[in-house]
Amino acid sequence: MRTLTAVGHRGDPYRVRENTLPSLRSAFARGADAVEIDVRLTRDGVPVLLHDDTLKRLWGHDVRLDAMTAAQLRELTEGRVPTLREALMATGAARVMIDLPGASAEAVRTVVGQVRECGARERSYYCAGPNTMLAVRAADPGAEIALTWTTLSPPRRVLLDAVAPAWLNYRFGLVDRGLVDALHADGLLVSVWTPDTKRSMRKVLAAGVDSVTTNRVDALAAVRAERAGSGS
Repeated sequence: MRTLTAVGHRGDPYRVRENTLPSLRSAFARGADAVEIDVRLTRDGVPVLLHDDTLKRLWGHDVRLDAMTAAQLRELTEGRVPTLREALMATGAARVMIDLPGASAEAVRTVVGQVRECGARERSYYCAGPNTMLAVRAADPGAEIALTWTTLSPPRRVLLDAVAPAWLNYRFGLVDRGLVDALHADGLLVSVWTPDTKRSMRKVLAAGVDSVTTNRVDALAAVRAERAGSGS
């Protein structure tokens, strides 16, 4: 039986506000093997944890992140939006999946450089679409990449050769046993996001995926233990 990696999506967002240090800690406490975080840059080029391009949904301020300096962000949110450096330090030796929504090539270089400076290169991996992952590959030829793919049409070989992903990262509803077996035969690992019911988790585990990113990591840990107990 393959080992399943349980990944907390933005930490443990159903209990603690997403992409914050308490949320990351909560995910690990509830059984996560890794956490997925979203990283964007402030106006002065500091990588911080935020999925959206504005602070409106999470923090109640209708202002773009890229219009603010890191100091202004810290003041506006009372320091509760962590920097990437703080997140990497807080996660210790644990695995971190870094999503790079809307990242430019320059932003990618900044993030990859900071991961290296923090000594976190060997435990960090990156996910996003093709253009962003091509930029990651250019910034770090040895980076571990989970190429996010949103259709059942397979990536072209020229793209796979250029990105050289270890993983293909799918929305969970797209995968079945046939797809997973075909990808495994090509030497690729399969990750999915974000099944949040035990029924959907059991379905993707039965399909043979290698990693599940979820908002309910405690439920995933329970399903994984259930399967281990049954020997399936």
